[in-house]
Amino acid sequence: MYAHLKDLRVVEGASFIAAPSCGLYLSQLGAEVIRFDQIGGGPDFGRWPKDARGASLYWEGLNKGKKSIALDLRKPEGRELAVRLATAPGKGAGMFLTNYPAEGFLSHGNLVKHRADQITVRVMGWADGETALDYTINAAIGVPDMTGHPDDPRPVNHVLPAWDLLTGSMAALSLLASERRRNDTGLGEEIRVPLSDVAIATLGNLGQIAEVATTGEDRARVGNDLFGAFGRDFMTADGKRIMIVAITTRQWTGLLDALGIAQDVATVEAERGVTFARDEGVRFEHRDAINPLVEQAVRAHSLETLEVAFEGSGVCWAPYRTLQQAVATEPRLVSANPLFTTIEHPSGHTYSTPGFAGTLDGEARRMPRAAPRLGADTEEVLAQVLGCDAGEIAGLHDRGIVASA
Repeated sequence: MYAHLKDLRVVEGASFIAAPSCGLYLSQLGAEVIRFDQIGGGPDFGRWPKDARGASLYWEGLNKGKKSIALDLRKPEGRELAVRLATAPGKGAGMFLTNYPAEGFLSHGNLVKHRADQITVRVMGWADGETALDYTINAAIGVPDMTGHPDDPRPVNHVLPAWDLLTGSMAALSLLASERRRNDTGLGEEIRVPLSDVAIATLGNLGQIAEVATTGEDRARVGNDLFGAFGRDFMTADGKRIMIVAITTRQWTGLLDALGIAQDVATVEAERGVTFARDEGVRFEHRDAINPLVEQAVRAHSLETLEVAFEGSGVCWAPYRTLQQAVATEPRLVSANPLFTTIEHPSGHTYSTPGFAGTLDGEARRMPRAAPRLGADTEEVLAQVLGCDAGEIAGLHDRGIVASA
């Protein structure tokens, strides 16, 4: 954990990916992140992937380094504690991260009654408050319809929750920007970060909305070809599949030299009156001629031979692997990567665990901290953040308002 945000306290009341990933990043940068959950666990406490005993590996992955307090949010007294926690005093406090509905006991309007300079970062589905998840937003904006092979009309979902992850990062950026503004002005605010807006803005930023606006057509499916450049999967002589991409001139010329097809490609260029080296888009337009040449050359060699040929050539490529194969065979990813440390987790498992993915000011990577057990910090948070004495804490336990690990 870095110490860059050590003076900040963020309270998190959230589930699933977007908001908890925001809290994770802030914690990894040194903020104190206190997560409250319903006693027994919220809606994502048992989310897959799980181990054989039912412990959520997902939950302990997204909540590393946070503190945990368990409250009975079904009771007024439990909800009151959540509000007190979100709005607790302190210069670096009064920051609440959530995906709870915009109205209700955790509304920003209710929180500012308790702290005037409150900062609330609210992750949402649709901006109008309608529920949504990454996969429904993806379907709504047309991405699955762009994905897949041209001869199959079915939409293709993917396993990476891209909008959740981008929304989590944007929520963290927004919170820090708002905290900076509060330091200058003394003013708090509510920031709403809807998945729908993050998703459609991203397509706009990438030129895809302009593409359909100016052409009047949706982007056609291109299978595994990389849209607008050269890139595709190819099979080696020993039946291994690899991905090759050439966006830059060096990647392109390096590929031709490594495969020994520069003269064949030059012949295509002469026949068609084009030059491939300087324009990635031209390579895409003429993939019908380029792909067979690369396919034939790759199929003539084993994966091991190609690895040697590609080494130091500038070729951008990778073999297709399963995740298990990647972890076991590519040391740059995990085993020799200082990003990872082997630590024990609440599930009882010990495995390689990532810290913060960036490096700051040349510092060595900081060891990640395991997620807490649910309610592990209940007494500490009640005493140190809310100023509850031992008798009050005991009474809360007796009435079932709070629970400990």
